[in-house]
Amino acid sequence: MEIRKEEDSKQDSVRAVDRALDILLAFRPGENRLGAGDLLKRVDLSRPTLYRLLRTLELRGFIAVTGEPQRFSLGPAVGQLTQVWSSGQELTEIARPVMQQLWEATGETVALLMHNGPNRVCVAELPSSQPLSFKRGIGHSERVIVGASGRVILAFVPNASPYLMDLPPERREAYRAELLRVREAGCAISREELIAGAVAIAVPLFMSGDRVVGSLAVYGPSARIDDQQIKLIVEQLKSASTQITKLAG
Repeated sequence: MEIRKEEDSKQDSVRAVDRALDILLAFRPGENRLGAGDLLKRVDLSRPTLYRLLRTLELRGFIAVTGEPQRFSLGPAVGQLTQVWSSGQELTEIARPVMQQLWEATGETVALLMHNGPNRVCVAELPSSQPLSFKRGIGHSERVIVGASGRVILAFVPNASPYLMDLPPERREAYRAELLRVREAGCAISREELIAGAVAIAVPLFMSGDRVVGSLAVYGPSARIDDQQIKLIVEQLKSASTQITKLAG
């Protein structure tokens, strides 16, 4: 009985997300504001459900409410996602030739990740062609506090404290010390942290001077990537990151 309740709860959550997305997709180009009646014509929802979801979306910044009677428009959180997406697309095009050179030099998977709030998202990836390899896939999202490609971003943000709230209090000081080491080294390395048998090496990516926007990473199996190989890849990554930053202006 408990299992059935848990499954029903998960299904309800999925339906709520699906309905919330329907509301966001109901807005069309050139329509700055819509009333509840306009939205009800475009989404298959009851009025109470519509208002409940609109309230949740408003609290998360995806919907803005103005006027009396109320009019609804897309909120700043949508703009943030748009900025991340467009920046990622632009940076991907700039970075791709450099990533290709890095991929050929290392023979391992090369990934470009963008910082997005509490997460980092893979926006470009060149998987290794070797039989034993690791990849995460474009669109893969992971918390920025875990993994080399996340820590190397946090090491260079102006204030990492809000991100550390996801960690147990007893781990925060050690994590801060690790971020300082990463910042001094200019790179982060993890071994079997997220994938068994995998080594990840990452460096930060900057735009507009010293503003960190993401990271460039190489993934591979520990069977191929020893300490000597790590040193070589770190230098190759730093060189590639510098090239991308210069190309991005």
